[in-house]
This record gives sequence, structure tokens and C-alpha cells, in this order.
Amino acid sequence: MRGIRGAATVDVNSRESILTTTRELLQAMQSQNAVEPEDLVAVLFTLTDDLDAAFPAEAARQLGWVDVPLMCFQEIRVPGALQRVVRVLMLWNRPVPQTAVRHVYMGAAARLRTDLFEAGRGVSD
Repeated sequence: MRGIRGAATVDVNSRESILTTTRELLQAMQSQNAVEPEDLVAVLFTLTDDLDAAFPAEAARQLGWVDVPLMCFQEIRVPGALQRVVRVLMLWNRPVPQTAVRHVYMGAAARLRTDLFEAGRGVSD
């Protein structure tokens, strides 16, 4: 099993903005790694505490991921941390090396994992 990480910043705390951003992030993670929903063990979502207008898991359901277990959580508040962020952890049941996984960071969230970009394992928009 492998973990695929992703994060994106949301423009405003609205249902549509959260769902649109999350769908785009999930589609990019899926595309970059050739993920098939039936190979997903589960997907975990977190939101910073300034985002509460929608559950990001709803975006996965809108993409047709009806049989994938999904769970949403709130991030801990850390002073000075980037705000309006949706984070995703896909647990992927595929026999690929972890170094082959492409993690996706969109918008201002790209600065969260500059180490992945330096190593050639990160993708941004």
C-alpha cells in the first residue's frame, strides 16, 4: 500500500469553492498517479479551521467514488500556518515504489512541501 499526498488552497470559505478545489485536487492526484478508485483503500481529508462550508469528501462522491471509504477531519490550529487549506491522503493499494508516487500541491499549498519538488516527486499547478 502507498500513500499519495495532496493539498490545495481554497479561495473562499464557500461550499462551491471547497468542492471545486477538492475535485480539481483529486483529479490531479488521480491523473499524476494513474489511480483507479477501486484501488483506493481509503481517502482522508483535512481542512484548516477556517473552512467549514462543506465536507471535502462530497467532492469525491461527485466524481463517482461511491465505494471508497472517506473521512474528514479538522487540522490542528498552528500559529502562522497556511490558511484555507484542504489536505488529502489517499491510501492506494498498488505495488509501486514510494519514490514513484507523485504528490500534488496546488496554489499556495505548493510551499508546504518544497522538498518534494526539489526531489522531483511533487507536482503543482
